[in-house]
Amino acid sequence: MSLHGKRKEIYKYEAPWTVYAMNWSVRPDKRFRLALGSFVEEYNNKVQLVGLEEESSEFVCRNTFDHPYPTTKIMWIPDMKGVYPDLLATSGDYLRIWRVSDTETRLECLLNNNKNSDFCAPLTSFDWNEVDPNLLGTSSIDTTCTIWGLETGQVLGRVNLVSGHVKTQLIAHDKEVYDIAFSRAGGGRDMFASVGADGSVRMFDLRHLEHSTIIYEDPQHHPLLRLCWNKQDPNYLATMAMDGMEVVILDVRVPCTPVARLNNHRACVNGIAWAPHSSCHICTAADDHQALIWDIQQMPRAIEDPILAYTAEGEINNVQWASTQPDWIAICYNNCLEILRV
Repeated sequence: MSLHGKRKEIYKYEAPWTVYAMNWSVRPDKRFRLALGSFVEEYNNKVQLVGLEEESSEFVCRNTFDHPYPTTKIMWIPDMKGVYPDLLATSGDYLRIWRVSDTETRLECLLNNNKNSDFCAPLTSFDWNEVDPNLLGTSSIDTTCTIWGLETGQVLGRVNLVSGHVKTQLIAHDKEVYDIAFSRAGGGRDMFASVGADGSVRMFDLRHLEHSTIIYEDPQHHPLLRLCWNKQDPNYLATMAMDGMEVVILDVRVPCTPVARLNNHRACVNGIAWAPHSSCHICTAADDHQALIWDIQQMPRAIEDPILAYTAEGEINNVQWASTQPDWIAICYNNCLEILRV
């Protein structure tokens, strides 16, 4: 899709509801396709798949489907080559895997590791392993993280059915776990980290789950809401505290001491996204309506100011940097999605 001829820097889509979860498709043949999740404080919620029409250069909704409760996170299968089925995952009350076709999106499997009880502990987040797309990890308010294995089962009517099983479940924190992310270190398959209400960042290795490493603890023991690994240099990760106005950059080789603090936001930070193609650029987004891009090459010298700032028309709930199109960033605020050329 050659949008560059049009030289439009911003494309906007208005959904019929507040947008919270949102992410870019990864497949090379589906550029400028995103999934959006509604945030409606009731059982009935929606997910929309939207794409940019080349002719009109407008976003159009390709598909809407029902989702119980708001999605806490949405991810497309990290399939850069387009060799796996076109799958989408959502977290909420459970982890769900959806199969996307041109005409419909249908539920492929619902992953629930709490078989013996009617009670479900909601999932706060999940991550899909980029090196092995058959691995996903979920984080839950019940203090655990679960690593799931997907398998593409027997072919029925030319369609492989996808199913999943629990590979391992572990108590990750003393309190609720709010986020989980696989690291690219050591092959990219076995290492992951989590953050939670106890204010710690902990690192795990699937090969040695009997112990974890605490990389950082918030000095005030404020809950940590998000963590995000640098896409190019697996030594660095970013995290932020609940209601915090700064993003903390950590180096796993120097535990417990932030190497940088990004603190130009004037209201609480909601989202963090590292550049897919550069180890020294990161985007942060906050309730102050701002999306800021930082160059952190100067570390450990203080990073005073961002190199780019964009002001949206509302509090930014989420930011995602397109892994296959590194010059585009998506943000959402109120009922709007915007993609920005950087």
